[in-house]
Amino acid sequence: MSELSDRYRRVSATFTQRVNEVSDGAWDNPAPCEGWLARDVVRHLVEWVPAFFFDRWEIAQPAIPSVDEDPVGAWMAMDNTIQTALDDPAVATRVEEDPRMGPMSFEQSLDMIATNDVFLHTWDLARAAGLDERLDPDEVHQLFVSMEPMDEMLRQSGHYGPRVPVPDDADEQTKLIAFIGRQP
Repeated sequence: MSELSDRYRRVSATFTQRVNEVSDGAWDNPAPCEGWLARDVVRHLVEWVPAFFFDRWEIAQPAIPSVDEDPVGAWMAMDNTIQTALDDPAVATRVEEDPRMGPMSFEQSLDMIATNDVFLHTWDLARAAGLDERLDPDEVHQLFVSMEPMDEMLRQSGHYGPRVPVPDDADEQTKLIAFIGRQP
């Protein structure tokens, strides 16, 4: 197992914990992403991650339950498939061409894109379901300092809303959440 596999394991473990803590009645609560419900946070991850990674790196598509019927099962199926691929050196280190980012290994590409997405959406799910919103402070710091210099490019991508103003003395998690366009 590599450092990137271990990082995904830590980040996804917190998301998995939040997924398992969502009460049945909270799956239809509004989420911080405009127009989304709590279950849509899971739907987003279980739809885009396999679509982006599985064919390119020849990862067998698992049977993923419907997020509408079983959001926990859907997340667990996708997460287990990703972690298994990361733990297999033959898959994790396989390099494939990405038209936007150039040649990258599976673990590098997943770490750059999906691990960060899982991390940020942990807050969204927690906020929607009324759960513990605290994120790992080391991950918060690393992500915030790496994203902030790319502010203009990230806004142009359409994946982030306008930065929400917060006081200068706000904690770093609040600054990160505001940076990605969420109301902390």
